Amino acid sequence: MIHRVLAALWVMLLSATAFAADRPNILFAIADDASYPYMGAYGCSWVKTPAFDRVARQGILFNNAYTPNAKCAPSRACILTGRNSWQLEEAANHVPYFPAKFKTYAEALAEHGYHVGYTGKGWAPGIAKTADGKPRNLLVKNFSKKTAKPPTTGISKNDYAANFNDFLNAADKDQPWCFWYGSTEPHRGYEYGTGIKLGDKKISDIDKVPSFWPDNPTVRTDMLDYAYEVEHFDQHLGRMIAELEKRGMLDNTIIVVTADNGMPFPRIKGQEYEMSNHLPLAIMWPAGIHNPGRAVDDYVSFIDFAPTFIAIAGLNWNDTGMHPSPGRPLTDIFNSDKAGRVTYDRDHVLIGKERHDIGRPNDAGYPIRGIIKDGWLYLHNYQTDRWPAGDPKTGYLNCDGSPTKTVILDLRRSGEDPRFWQSSFGKRPAEQLYQVSQDRFCTDNVSSSVPDRREALHNQMVDELKAQGDPRMNGQGYIFDEYPYANKGQQHFYEKFSEGKLTPKNAGWVNPSDFEPKPVE
Repeated sequence: MIHRVLAALWVMLLSATAFAADRPNILFAIADDASYPYMGAYGCSWVKTPAFDRVARQGILFNNAYTPNAKCAPSRACILTGRNSWQLEEAANHVPYFPAKFKTYAEALAEHGYHVGYTGKGWAPGIAKTADGKPRNLLVKNFSKKTAKPPTTGISKNDYAANFNDFLNAADKDQPWCFWYGSTEPHRGYEYGTGIKLGDKKISDIDKVPSFWPDNPTVRTDMLDYAYEVEHFDQHLGRMIAELEKRGMLDNTIIVVTADNGMPFPRIKGQEYEMSNHLPLAIMWPAGIHNPGRAVDDYVSFIDFAPTFIAIAGLNWNDTGMHPSPGRPLTDIFNSDKAGRVTYDRDHVLIGKERHDIGRPNDAGYPIRGIIKDGWLYLHNYQTDRWPAGDPKTGYLNCDGSPTKTVILDLRRSGEDPRFWQSSFGKRPAEQLYQVSQDRFCTDNVSSSVPDRREALHNQMVDELKAQGDPRMNGQGYIFDEYPYANKGQQHFYEKFSEGKLTPKNAGWVNPSDFEPKPVE
């Protein structure tokens, strides 16, 4: 009898231990516009990121992590729902009305006992409401009351780490929690020269400027200003990790550190090239990751995050009320001891875009679908008559204003060197193929020279998109252009600008000088 009681108690203890291990805390830290490989753990010496590097050193550094869509709102929608952007109706676009039908992992975890909140930038920009029209917070509760004097006017006054402390203080004792740290850095604008002035950097620190930009002091200074803001993001992450250590919470907290899309420079953010979608990713979880300190080469997508969080919380996806996800939990990688390639069928990811920023006639987007597999990037551009970064007449609105953008535009206007303009803003062929392992900057389109590989990648991409219900694969791609832009004052920007109802000042994310004074052919 005693043996039976002891056995029963042992089973109960094991069950409780397993349940506790299945419900870790979750800290998701997302920078706003930061590209791979510009973190210290990837060997970058001119961006100092000790907190990211620690997460990588004590967890896993991912070498092939990709967002499906390289723009803030659609990328974050993919993270929150576990679905690719072409599966999210209006939320495929930037500044959309978020469909009420799609539940987020944050909402699901809150319904199943987690304390859930965020600080800074959550899902944005756009409008989210419930089915009955009430305001809806996709990340449940905002903790952003604490402020601090920012080092520059381009940096948020949000004291992210202090607000994380407030969030922790608001949790019930022993309640698992899920927190989204949404830095607004290194999103533009920057104070020009602060990387040098405040960050103690030199333009000679940069080992290589991407070949699709001119290599000059202005561009290098712009890059160092970007680095300074990445470091601000990392400093708050370091404070959060220190707080978890202080509270004894670090061991059973999974820390995921990444960014939503590539850096806010021409030919990166808002496009679908390697540096647009390839993002930094490090994950640390002392109690749940085997053999920490590994670097993993598996291809992982942002649609894998939500399934991972639901799985480690001990929930069945079908019980969450979330729509089905083509993503896969990363627990197979966590539970392995292997570095390099861990799960061999994680050999590719799908990417694509629809409408990002407005500025073309009829608020049209620039539709792309692509696949990245085994070191190759294939892209299909569906509307090659459109300008890929936005119409020149309205300032190329899908490229943030910046010193680098101004340099490139001026080189074309002066006739001195139009090559950089063509790479960033010129029209494109229907198909592009790059051997990323040899051509990281995607400057040599080999689509015509390796037709067998191009066709194989195209066919795999189309087959998978059809299976996922992508409307563009069924002749319904026009619906993405018809979904309204959620900022009503900027709807039909091209037409209103042409009629004199809007001016360059109405597009606050580009410079007035970005608007072309003469037609561009």
